[in-house]
Amino acid sequence: MKKFEKFTGIAAPMPLVNIDTDMIIPKGFLKTIKRTGLGVHAFDEMRYDRAGNEIPDFVLNKPQYRKTEILIAGDNFGCGSSREHAPWALADFGIKVIVSTSFADIFFNNAFKNGMLPIVLPAEQVEVLMKDADRGENARMTVDLEAQEITTSDGQVIKFEVDAFKKHCLLNGLDDIGLTLEKAAAIDSFESQSAQARPWV
Repeated sequence: MKKFEKFTGIAAPMPLVNIDTDMIIPKGFLKTIKRTGLGVHAFDEMRYDRAGNEIPDFVLNKPQYRKTEILIAGDNFGCGSSREHAPWALADFGIKVIVSTSFADIFFNNAFKNGMLPIVLPAEQVEVLMKDADRGENARMTVDLEAQEITTSDGQVIKFEVDAFKKHCLLNGLDDIGLTLEKAAAIDSFESQSAQARPWV
């Protein structure tokens, strides 16, 4: 997993509430076990019509938002079934940060494990960011995980809270496998001692 670093990127406004995992990645695309290749299908039923043509009015199809890295979303983002393909699709699209007033618990935790930063803020601060995102690609926001700050295009700074352990994992690019590998020396030592103490195992 890549380390999460301070970056400045385009934010897209998505004020819909209750964006569920089926909206993020419809069930027809759940056949793969690969984390890559799903970005093109993120929000598929909102991005494309039945003939496969882009729907121009959908925010991520608009020219100014095609390189979006930050989503400013409505309440209860990522609700619905607990499909891990949802964060896979968003990460593959290029999303690094999602801001909302609340997230479904399973999606929230899966986002961190896939290198994304979900940020919970009060409604009035989400509204400030939503209005800033409405300005399009020239209104870029800066997200600084180390300082736990979002800076709007006009310089307004909004602080956010994040769990210390999850912050450590993102800053160091550690998923569950990476965390295990940090203990590789201790695991090898245990295995060696165990083999000597219990050679019959």
